[in-house]
Amino acid sequence: MSPLVKIRSERDQMSAVERRIADFVLENAQLLRDYSSQQLANALGISQSSVVKFTQKLGFKGYPDLKYSVGEAIARADNGDAPEEATAAGDPGDTPAGQLWRRKSEAEEATRLINPPETIRAVAAAIGQAGRAGKVFIIGLGEDDIYARNFALRLSLLGILTVHNFDTARMTANVSVAGPGDVLLVFSEHGNHPALCKISRYFRERRGQVITVTRHTANPLRTLADIALLVSAHDERPYIQPLLYQSALQHLLDGVFVLLCEGHDDRHAQLLANLERIQSMLEP
Repeated sequence: MSPLVKIRSERDQMSAVERRIADFVLENAQLLRDYSSQQLANALGISQSSVVKFTQKLGFKGYPDLKYSVGEAIARADNGDAPEEATAAGDPGDTPAGQLWRRKSEAEEATRLINPPETIRAVAAAIGQAGRAGKVFIIGLGEDDIYARNFALRLSLLGILTVHNFDTARMTANVSVAGPGDVLLVFSEHGNHPALCKISRYFRERRGQVITVTRHTANPLRTLADIALLVSAHDERPYIQPLLYQSALQHLLDGVFVLLCEGHDDRHAQLLANLERIQSMLEP
């Protein structure tokens, strides 16, 4: 794994000091070879031991090992074939659209790395099982409801019974009929909404399975999950960070949807039939 991708994927889990080091490395990867650990510490106004601990926490033997690994990653970059290195190196000739494209690619790659294939398969299996014998409850509040609503529609197209709501009171009432084999899918970027946590606890009491979709941070909602889907997307610019989150999250959900479609002829047939019905309704 590229050290730059690893740093990005772990950034949301880091302390404030570690994030400062991470951001410096990501933004100045091309110049890192000219910095000793002491010079890097001086530039950031921190202790040299903080730099050493940061590198060891990432799995490197020490700062020289990290520096060498970053240098190798940059050397392997070939005309944008490795977007994470190209972005870190910083090409002043890039257009804003090109930079955004690469930042989205980085967020999607980091998100892919923190959600191993077995986790994606487990989510698809749980939803598929609930679709055969039960119900899939889906909730998201505010902007999170955009993704919840869209995913609920996709599941419905596959013939999976979904109970979607963006009102916590109504979802609480809906959850009262949940039972073993049912799934609750909770979308919450920061995972700290008290009502969603209460609904998740109530759902677990009903012996249902809770799947959460949050940022890659320690949060109350994530601790309640049977399966947690995580999104890694960070940028200091407030107008860019939401775009990265949306892109990485959509890519993650697309992976689950594809698994639900592939290998299930009945779902695929149901999808085609529903798309045909919808198209016929839209025609004049």
